[in-house]
Amino acid sequence: MEISAAGRLEVRITTADVGKRVSVRRLSEPGVAGEKFTDTVGVLTSWTDGVLLITRKSGESVRVAESDLVAGKVVPPAPARRRGPAASYEELARVAARAWCPVESERLGAWELRAAGGFTRRANSVLPLGDPGLPLDEALTAVRRWYGERGLPAYVQTATGAAGTQELLCAELERRGWVREVTAEVWTGGLAPVADLTDGAGVVLSREADEAWLARYRRKGLSDVALRVLGSGPSVWFATVPGADDPGATGIPAAIGRCVVDGRWASFAAVEVDPAQRRRGLATAVMAALARRALDEGASAAWLQVETDNAGARALYAGMGFAAHHAYHHYREPGDAGTDR
Repeated sequence: MEISAAGRLEVRITTADVGKRVSVRRLSEPGVAGEKFTDTVGVLTSWTDGVLLITRKSGESVRVAESDLVAGKVVPPAPARRRGPAASYEELARVAARAWCPVESERLGAWELRAAGGFTRRANSVLPLGDPGLPLDEALTAVRRWYGERGLPAYVQTATGAAGTQELLCAELERRGWVREVTAEVWTGGLAPVADLTDGAGVVLSREADEAWLARYRRKGLSDVALRVLGSGPSVWFATVPGADDPGATGIPAAIGRCVVDGRWASFAAVEVDPAQRRRGLATAVMAALARRALDEGASAAWLQVETDNAGARALYAGMGFAAHHAYHHYREPGDAGTDR
């Protein structure tokens, strides 16, 4: 924290620092045993009526009363990750969007409005990479109208925790009553180490998701729109591990996965294993086989999305060398019941 020449802690931030990354120390709330102070680091997203709102890397918003401040200062961006491929938030956001394409989209300034009949929030949400060209309230009105015309709830996909992410927009959405429904993370890692984990023997690769692959996929009763989204991307591959009693892969597979190769990037998604056959290395085999194919197509880096409460997947991916790059969130318009992930 900021310490003056006289050895005192000082508050070195003002309302002019809204939008900057800060570190503050405040008096702990009554009842917190053994702790006199609490430290918070994040983006200062507002400072009004004597209350600071600080958004942490995870997207969590922390309210701090100005009267409780003991010290505070502006801090530099988080240090660059020391392992895995370097990437900006915007680069990853655009690559991720190309790996899961909507069937319909429209521009609103630098925002992209995306729709796919309600199949997943990612394909049915606004990707706000810049200025919408309108004041925020007008832009959100246009968003709600666009999705309403399609019989869909309006979602805005935002991100926190990296340079260029959207902590300020998150705070503005929350002030307007938009509800954060889902928080997950984008993790990145080197591709070659994944390919080296196993030889991928027994994994069948295909350009299309056949009936067997779809039988294992957790979303059932897929529409033609959903199949178009699954098949979208620059170079799409589907992996299948046939069931142990079905070497011809005509029944439900033991494991599946999906990969999209896009320049230097390969994405992994829909990695699913028969619950009865978990802890046999099938997910690793699927990812290794897909990684080998992506390497053959010139990719060198990998990314994937993992939900914050999926402890098993997080442990698996961390063991493969992946690490969190940023968190992302889906905000639903006020007063709507929502849709699928």
